[in-house]
Amino acid sequence: MKKLLVTGSSGLIGSECVTYFDSKGWKVYGIDNNMRKDFFGPDGDTSWNLKRIQSCTKNFKHHALDIRDRQAILKFFEEFKPDFIIHCAAQPSHDLAASRPFDDFDVNVVGTMNMLEATRRFAIESPFCYMSTNKVYGDTPNRLKLKELKTRWDYADKKYKDGIDETMSVDQCLHSIFGASKVAADVMVQEYGKYFQMKTSCYRGGCLTGPSHSAAELHGFLAYLIKCVKEKRHYRIFGYKGKQVRDNIHSFDVCRVFEEFYLHPRCGEVYNLGGGRGNSISMLESIKLAEDIVGKKLDYEYLDQNRKGDHICYISDLAKLKKHFPDWGITKSLDDIFNEIADAMK
Repeated sequence: MKKLLVTGSSGLIGSECVTYFDSKGWKVYGIDNNMRKDFFGPDGDTSWNLKRIQSCTKNFKHHALDIRDRQAILKFFEEFKPDFIIHCAAQPSHDLAASRPFDDFDVNVVGTMNMLEATRRFAIESPFCYMSTNKVYGDTPNRLKLKELKTRWDYADKKYKDGIDETMSVDQCLHSIFGASKVAADVMVQEYGKYFQMKTSCYRGGCLTGPSHSAAELHGFLAYLIKCVKEKRHYRIFGYKGKQVRDNIHSFDVCRVFEEFYLHPRCGEVYNLGGGRGNSISMLESIKLAEDIVGKKLDYEYLDQNRKGDHICYISDLAKLKKHFPDWGITKSLDDIFNEIADAMK
């Protein structure tokens, strides 16, 4: 039986990977110490999701390890020697990182280094997928010419009609502390692939979403928004007239990308990963759709100050992914995503 290791296995993408590959006959080992609860409080607690995946899988084993614990990670790899590694564990909030920079760096950079070196020593032939972020581009996307429409911002230059591709610079811009730590890890994943000829890949995610998100205000855009509508919580919009745009991808479609890389691995690759133009939506448009689906009005306020380093308009160009993996594509629409999240909260 093939062995898969998933870090952040109780989180959104990690848990989807657990159930997806378990259903395909893999032995799945999960590493997760529920640090999301420490980062985000009760809203971030993933223990409910761990119980869920334990109840619906056949060959999953949970390990409450901390990826910052170098010796524990090396020992784990030496013992289990996984055939495939999906590294999702992270401090994921660019707001929180500024108040906890050591934790952010130690989880995102040191933790990733521990994973890479353990793979090199004990599973060097195993494909390695790293969940990076589009925040590695910092605020460079904000330098693109934009046009203001009624409910959203969009690119003025037709060159970007399909979104931003992997050639955008990650240098000489404002990233946020979180974005900078993810750049460091992203580059190291590439380097291990190119220097040691390991099968590594980085996925610069846009808005990753789905019903398994333990969403909080500082991380988990769509799930948190829908939660606020359903529970009549007060919601805050941060700047850009509420017209900021993100492209959203369901966690299921992320898993399918990882599977394609396992089947067709490359060394030190980078991919932009999101829902593309078809799954792009602004904050104002998201509020309207969430209200229509839930059947309630959102109580919200507008704050003129945007989050530092936040993107005004970001859409992922998926051309490279589709070229390398022609069997992959988006299967979950925005309506699918919103309805699944709302249904899961009943």
